[in-house]
Amino acid sequence: MRNMIIATLCLISGSIMAETPQAAEQKLPPLKFVKEMGAGWNLGNTFDSIGPDETAWGNPKVTKELIDAIAARGFKTIRIPVTWRMHMQKEPGFIIESDWMDRIENAVKYAFENDMYVILNTHHENEWTIPDYQHLDESTNRLGKVWSQIATRFGKYGDHLVFEPLNETRVEGSPQEWSGGSEENRDCINIFQKVCVDAIRASGGNNTGRMILIAPHGASNTPNAINALVVPNNDPNIIISIHNYFPVDFCLDKRADWGSPEDIESLHASFEALNQRFISKGLAVILGEWGSTNNGNMPARIKHAEYYMREAARYGMCPIWWDNGNRNEFGIINRRTQEWYFPEIADLVSTVPQ
Repeated sequence: MRNMIIATLCLISGSIMAETPQAAEQKLPPLKFVKEMGAGWNLGNTFDSIGPDETAWGNPKVTKELIDAIAARGFKTIRIPVTWRMHMQKEPGFIIESDWMDRIENAVKYAFENDMYVILNTHHENEWTIPDYQHLDESTNRLGKVWSQIATRFGKYGDHLVFEPLNETRVEGSPQEWSGGSEENRDCINIFQKVCVDAIRASGGNNTGRMILIAPHGASNTPNAINALVVPNNDPNIIISIHNYFPVDFCLDKRADWGSPEDIESLHASFEALNQRFISKGLAVILGEWGSTNNGNMPARIKHAEYYMREAARYGMCPIWWDNGNRNEFGIINRRTQEWYFPEIADLVSTVPQ
């Protein structure tokens, strides 16, 4: 009888469970929560593209078939980068277009229907989230209003939805853009994070205890960046997000080989630095972006991915592969046909080793 009542309610409401999955689940502490997230995949160069819609950078519109294929491969988490500034009014309200919100929510629903974790962020917003004192008031005012809207719209979703207010925040073109920034830059980023967390928590409902990702300057794991990061309000439901394309010359550039003892030791050291700064102190870490470009070097990419995933498992991190849809760069799946360009890599990066 109980099951019949639940089924009837779902039909009447247009599927309550589809709208608010996991809403009543028992909350896990961040370290356990991140382990449950397994391994993830980034829907890159799509909703974060700079243009009128998600196809502006050459990727097709997101379909349920694509998200189904990602989940079927074993990925438990999907990160959905979103550039909002192309779809919002100017001040004073910075109102986000309802059609754009609807489009993003469709993708979130596709993931929830596959019982996935979803990370929703702001992406490519560096033209207005400028971390210096000159722009501080303007940036924080807009951040608060933007995240109040996002949090309110998605507040009905359960704990499997995670908010990530900032992405690689930095002063573009500055001498310290990718080396951790200046003290002023790092201070402003801490202020930004607090404004966003406060806005999300103030929206009420499930957002009062929802997991929120915060990231240091540029999402970098350089010592001056990670050491300066402050958890807003000592909030207990905060997770640290780091982008770790290490080593850069192999992951992002044209170096084709990887796997020497020196390579292995230096990659291990990059993980151990995060462990010492965060995990050993009880702060969970997500590797929000990682991957290696395709330089016709599959054996080296496989070796790098195998070691990277073992290290992530060793430290209890959730690694999320950056896929921009381009098989000549980071793409591992054809988004039009759902065929896998590199099934060997997909198998490695979709499941954290036990």
